[in-house]
Amino acid sequence: MSVRLTPFVGAADVPADGPSTTLVRPSDGAVIGELVEAGASGVDAAVAAAKATFLAHRRATVADRAGWLRAAAAALNADADAIADLISDDIGKPIRAAKFEAGRGGAFLEATANALTQMGGETLPVDAVPNGRAHFGFTRRVPFGVVGAITPFNAPINLLVQKVAPALAAGNAVVVKPAPGGTRAALRAARAFVAAGVPAGLFNVVTGDRETALALAAHEDVAMVSFTGATAAGEAIARAAGAKKFAAELGSNAANLVFADADVGAAAAKIAGAAFEASGQQCISAQRILVERPVFDAFAEKFVAAAHRLKVGDAADPATDVGPMVHAAAADRVMAMAEGAVAAGARALMMPERTGCIVSPGIFAEVPATAALWRDEVFGPLALLAPFDTLDEAIAMANDSPFGLQGAAFTASLATAMRLSEEFEVGSLWINEASRFRLDMYPFGGMKKSGVGREGVRYAIEEMSQVRFTGFAL
Repeated sequence: MSVRLTPFVGAADVPADGPSTTLVRPSDGAVIGELVEAGASGVDAAVAAAKATFLAHRRATVADRAGWLRAAAAALNADADAIADLISDDIGKPIRAAKFEAGRGGAFLEATANALTQMGGETLPVDAVPNGRAHFGFTRRVPFGVVGAITPFNAPINLLVQKVAPALAAGNAVVVKPAPGGTRAALRAARAFVAAGVPAGLFNVVTGDRETALALAAHEDVAMVSFTGATAAGEAIARAAGAKKFAAELGSNAANLVFADADVGAAAAKIAGAAFEASGQQCISAQRILVERPVFDAFAEKFVAAAHRLKVGDAADPATDVGPMVHAAAADRVMAMAEGAVAAGARALMMPERTGCIVSPGIFAEVPATAALWRDEVFGPLALLAPFDTLDEAIAMANDSPFGLQGAAFTASLATAMRLSEEFEVGSLWINEASRFRLDMYPFGGMKKSGVGREGVRYAIEEMSQVRFTGFAL
């Protein structure tokens, strides 16, 4: 049944009459609904409600805020099956992965509530300088006020709560602009928060695409912007935001290194999942797989075999690993990148095939460093293999990218792992796990063109709060 998606402000859906976009289910092309562009007027209303609610609740205690988060977690957990169905329908994520994501949302809220009780400031030795004699000072973390959060389609609940929960924990109100494909999930989550007792107006949703995102970032009463998405979009959002706090997780082109002393079979299986599950539509999906030459052929054989074992098909099938891409244009782009790599001289070890929005895994060797498949972010089920001879060469090849979000390496050598920890230019590095492995408690974010700031429970609360110093003359 087609629906009309409009902003959710305070505790109510807000009628809107702006231009609209038709949302289509990627699995079969059926119309999901009409997405109304909230635009500047819709953003004004949502930010005004958020600001008023922030001011009304700025004295809420840590216990109050932790209680709201725990109540919201229970509400999301109770609604997890319905949310998973929305995720699978709207973006084509295989239902098994969608169910995992839906469950992760409540868990992240609980973790944030727990972390909030451990957040604190510090006393400072202001008498370390002569003029500080008979003075005392301390710091505390205070909220920004209204946080604007702009979220991507590929994890419409997980990456939503990664922003909303820390924002509320820090004492802010938040206005979210979800990606079109994640809008139904965001609206359902916002309604669940209010029904659970989170004060109406602390979590608001504005609908639309680029116009609304830019209006939210630029709004004078939005004091901090958190964005997840492509690098070009992030740069546009940063320009719109201007001189305010900006945190962003941007593009990636994740390198996974396999050394000759690694368990090659285990590495192949883990990296295949990281490259192709969820159609590779994850910022940290494995893309460039660099393999030490003595085991290159053995790894390639096992990697292709692992990719063949992944089930490609209907997102509603619990056995499916690789479902449809988010829309036909994304499938067009990925197929063009695969064909471009072959035209540039790459050798296809496994050529992708397309059926509607579904693109099967593609694996390539001998990809020139000038090809888009080497340089750019695929954000689809394509991966390349390239050999290296020395650790120095592996590091140089891994760092041959404008991106630096998360990387991985498989090795039995502690010395190799520690050298990579020093020189691999990524915000996060996993040893003997593939690049798409992520846990919620560590600082997650990028270097170079992969972004600024960090997510992860405690780290995100810190990003979404400010340090204030207070000093006393005794």
